[in-house]
Amino acid sequence: MSQNTQSKALQREHWDAKRIGNLLLNNALLIIMILVAIYIALSEPVFLSPSSIINLLSQTAAYLPVALGIGGCIVLTGTDLSAGRCVGVTACVSASLLQAADAANKMWPGIDPLPIPVVILISVALGALIGAFNGFWVAKFKLHPFIVTLATQLILYTALLLYIQQGNNNGQAISGLASQYRDFVVGPLVKIPLGGGQTVSIPNYVWFAILLTALMWFIWNKTIFGKNMFALGSNEEAARVSGVNVFLTTVLVFALAGAMYGWAGFVEGVRIGSNTANTGFNYELDAIAACVIGGVSFVGGIGRIRGVVIGVLMLRLIFVGLPMIGMDQNLQYAIKGGIILFACALDMRKYLVRK
Repeated sequence: MSQNTQSKALQREHWDAKRIGNLLLNNALLIIMILVAIYIALSEPVFLSPSSIINLLSQTAAYLPVALGIGGCIVLTGTDLSAGRCVGVTACVSASLLQAADAANKMWPGIDPLPIPVVILISVALGALIGAFNGFWVAKFKLHPFIVTLATQLILYTALLLYIQQGNNNGQAISGLASQYRDFVVGPLVKIPLGGGQTVSIPNYVWFAILLTALMWFIWNKTIFGKNMFALGSNEEAARVSGVNVFLTTVLVFALAGAMYGWAGFVEGVRIGSNTANTGFNYELDAIAACVIGGVSFVGGIGRIRGVVIGVLMLRLIFVGLPMIGMDQNLQYAIKGGIILFACALDMRKYLVRK
């Protein structure tokens, strides 16, 4: 073998090792979370039981719409700190309109439970309106989404505190929900047999989450709006020169995110069953963490729906599994904070390497 051939072989090995090293480092957080999940599964075999798996899928489905919505905001190099409060507002509104006629402390005693489609429309429209409000301030006045959505978060929390004081509620938890509401959202369309006559149910909102995921994948990948969103996130000036309506695209991205929060609020209203001003608290942290775990980049223009799904699933997997091995649940917020910092650091590293 000539010296030149040996040199090329060594160089190729160096680049292969470097490529493998970069691949491992860029996906370090996901690899760590998978290893933790494997450790939990080996330590507690019940973690892989059908009941545990369905519980994991149910929690993933409940949090997924918020992450799908906030993912679009991150693609635009922004974020949405008002997501959790938007979920709380729409959850309380949905629950108040779908309390059973004979519910104790019924908030609106003169109103029978409204039809399910009407309440869905109200909740989604309210969420979209809140999102469009955020998008307007971001697009029109070039304010950073962090500031705009922080302000909206405070406004929504105040509105929610005032809302639950209305009617006959007097600030109490909104509960006593109509049976058709429960059946529609958490009712079991499919039951998995466990043996011995026992079954475990898959809530309906799991199937709804799958449909929403498919819809968002189509919007992101197959529509002009999705292409404009990614173009705007990659380079606003280039997108404007290319004919993208920057104002309208920004408003629509935030409005679509708000609509997703509205659906999540409709689901949470009955999934929780007892709605207070704390409903939806910190949901945006879970969503942001899930998005950055799934590869939605804060530098803009990068992200995939499957990455968001994987991020939500991995995050839920960790927080369902850690209590099984005796970890104090009070540590979950510190863990979420660490995950966000680590994921953002890896994201910035990938950006600097590309640059």
